[in-house]
Order: sequence, then C-alpha cells, then structure tokens
Amino acid sequence: MRHKLIHIKIAEEADIAKAISAAGDLAKMAGCGKINQCLIATAVSELARNIFVYALKGEVRLMILEKNGQSGIEVIAEDKGPGIRDIAGVMGDDYISAQGLGMGLKRVKRLMDEFIIDSKPGRGTNITAKKWC
Repeated sequence: MRHKLIHIKIAEEADIAKAISAAGDLAKMAGCGKINQCLIATAVSELARNIFVYALKGEVRLMILEKNGQSGIEVIAEDKGPGIRDIAGVMGDDYISAQGLGMGLKRVKRLMDEFIIDSKPGRGTNITAKKWC
C-alpha cells in the first residue's frame, strides 16, 4: 500500500470541510470500515476547528500507516498559535473553553487509539493522533 501524505492548510472555515473530507477519503483508502472512517473524520473536524478558532491558521497532515499487517491513519494538527498554557487542565473533566464546551481535545483522545499533545505557550500546538482500522 502506498503511504499517501495529504497536507491541508487551515486558514479559513472552508478548510475545515476540506480536512474532514480528505480524512474520510483517506480512511476509506486505508481500508477502514465506515465507523472508523467517521471517527477519524470527526477527530479531524475537532482538530481543524481548533486551529481555525484558536490559532487562526495552521495545518493538518494525514497519512496512511501500516504496522504488523494492520492499516491506520495518522493525523497531525500543527499551528503556531498561542499554545495551551495548562494541558492537564484543558484535558480535565471540569474544563470549559470560552469558545465552546471544551470537549474537543478530550473527544479526539477518546475517538482515536493514540493521542499525543505538545504545546508551548506563545509557540503553538502540535497534536498527533492515530487510529488503527
């Protein structure tokens, strides 16, 4: 299987839809079932929206993975925005954001099989999430 890499710049609201569509298409290409296609697309929706709302611009990268005969999708969401000062707080049960319910990153973590967040205040955020099909 070819390991296709897709880059989607996030700078306007329409880019969120492009990222969602690309995620679903790539998950299907990777052989993911319909439920996993939806889970991946939903996670990408949350990540792309966070970039648009909090950082104003950034990028989502999608790639098909293979490991031990199993395929999956890796999603990397990266921005150079304000960063997250308190990652533990944002991921906690009591967090509510000013722009929403504060469930986005927690939802991504639940939807995906692997989730890593790296954020530095003033330098941006990089999130890597993987879903195995």
